[in-house]
Amino acid sequence: MTDMNGLTTMWIALSSIGLMVLSAVAITFARLRTKGFMRILVSTVAVLMLLVGSLLGLIVILA
Repeated sequence: MTDMNGLTTMWIALSSIGLMVLSAVAITFARLRTKGFMRILVSTVAVLMLLVGSLLGLIVILA
């Protein structure tokens, strides 16, 4: 990994946390308010946000 300065690391970590929070909100919304295809679509987007957020968190940890 390349050496990142502290400010860049902070922004990546905050983005990771934000994506994970948005993912949790989206999953909750999908389970409570949607049905059918829309539920599958929102859940899929939420899982993708969770994966990207986790990857960004891993990048910060390993940097």
